[in-house]
Amino acid sequence: ASSRVLNVNVGVLGHIDSGKTALARALSTTGSTAAFDRAPQSRARGITLDLGFSCLRTALPPQLGPGPGELQFTLVDCPGHASLIRTIIGGAQIIDLMMLVIDVTKGMQTQSAECLVIGQIACQKMVVVLNKIDLLPEGKRQSAIEKMTKKMQKTLENTKFCGCPIVAVAAKPGGPEAPESENPLGVSELIEVLKSQAYLPSRDPSGHFLMAVDHCFSIKGQGTVMTGTILSGSVSLGDNVEIPALKVTKKVKSMQMFHTPVTYAMQGDRVGICVTQFDPKLLERGLICTPESLHTIHAAIISLKKIQYFRGALQTKAKFHITVGHETVMGRVMFFSPAPADFNEEIQENVFDFEKDYLYQEEYLSKDSNSSQENKENDQAGEVQLPRQQWALLEFEKPVTCPKLCLVIGSKLDTDIHANTCRLAFHGVLLQGMEDKNYMETFLPKLKVYKLKHKEGQVERVMDDYSVIGRSLFKKETNIQIFVGLKVKLSTGEDGIIDGGFGQSGKFKIRIPDGLKPDTKTLLTVASKKKSKAGKGDTIKEDESSKNDLAQPVTISLLFKRYVFDTQKKMIQS
Repeated sequence: ASSRVLNVNVGVLGHIDSGKTALARALSTTGSTAAFDRAPQSRARGITLDLGFSCLRTALPPQLGPGPGELQFTLVDCPGHASLIRTIIGGAQIIDLMMLVIDVTKGMQTQSAECLVIGQIACQKMVVVLNKIDLLPEGKRQSAIEKMTKKMQKTLENTKFCGCPIVAVAAKPGGPEAPESENPLGVSELIEVLKSQAYLPSRDPSGHFLMAVDHCFSIKGQGTVMTGTILSGSVSLGDNVEIPALKVTKKVKSMQMFHTPVTYAMQGDRVGICVTQFDPKLLERGLICTPESLHTIHAAIISLKKIQYFRGALQTKAKFHITVGHETVMGRVMFFSPAPADFNEEIQENVFDFEKDYLYQEEYLSKDSNSSQENKENDQAGEVQLPRQQWALLEFEKPVTCPKLCLVIGSKLDTDIHANTCRLAFHGVLLQGMEDKNYMETFLPKLKVYKLKHKEGQVERVMDDYSVIGRSLFKKETNIQIFVGLKVKLSTGEDGIIDGGFGQSGKFKIRIPDGLKPDTKTLLTVASKKKSKAGKGDTIKEDESSKNDLAQPVTISLLFKRYVFDTQKKMIQS
């Protein structure tokens, strides 16, 4: 039997200067000079440091099945922050194991926290590496490592990586300037831990083919080769693949994996695909896919969750850096929740129901958000009621090309990198993209998000038993005609209907179909008598008199719903 190679993708993450690259280098060199690498032909291919991916090969551990074979760890070094988010989110489906590198002298730093967040969204298993132990004085080294290990265990307690292995190493003792002769500490132990954590990743060949290309070059007489990792689906010799960025489709002429020609590759595989010639400069990095499987969208509806480490509220109308698929663009958000009656409805995974009504929110509702008036009305106990699911409308500053259902992350990348705060704000799933540039007219009116409007005015005086005059509900310039026929309620309990304007100053007439209660009439008559008295003696100025009017004025309250995207701005009352 030919020896099989099992590839496990390890994302190497950490705060700037925690020593990720040195660690990747130490792992791959230790790997390639370790005992299993004595045979000359394996030494020749022992380490391939192409593409910012280094590989480490070791004998297949027993838990991964019988027979000869090799376990290859592809170390995906995720440099810098924006690209870290891109790499991870792009590779979310294919990072099997995360290695979080922590500088043992500093502990958790901003980006380590962000890596943790991304890891929880994107990955199943983690190993924490405490690096730079050579900086700890030897006498105190062990106790310092134990202390930091305890600290990390505490940090991980409430995450899905609770109890994960924590290994202490010095990837490059003496720092970058030290001679190469200095041997790394703890790296062979780390390799053993990685082997113990390796598992057969679940891969799914179904679905559309999508590959993240990280390298593109041409070979004379052959064509152009794109290497990268398959994010979803599979690809075979002779398939057509689309390069959406160039709007071209190409035929697969040949493919290679582990320097061996293959005819098929699937999700999680690292592969080189050769197609008919095109200028490799046009596609440094990017996506290739099943023709027409990606869409280019101007706006989207997503379901989302706030990231707990993000400080501050998520406000409607705020701008965030939005990472969708492989692109990061600026976008504006509008949050909305189920209608209050549906707060406890089952969560709908991966679909959005356009039939339902949704409630507009000024901000994402969370335990610490200032719950808006509407929500306060539904909770008696002062407990803020939180819906099980919330959504956002994202409007992008420029169109984005991405798969139909994909992971979305919102962050504030303009926050100072050294400010110790998590910049990732929310994560979610794209449920519906809007491909039409004129989505405002063609698409948004289908989205039934409403605002509850509450206006208050006062009764000015009684006209007769069945009608009163009101004021202060509308501005002078408001066209009262559009409110005619809407229901109002008096603070004394009567139901009324707006009948029309009265005079020029924004006053209006209210019809009370069931008539005013005697008490209300008395109250209002007393009030207007007082007023006319005050009017006779000019000692009280007009504006004061209206203040002293009534100890308890009779208020008029008008409640209605208005759909945010209704072009007619209709007012609706239940």
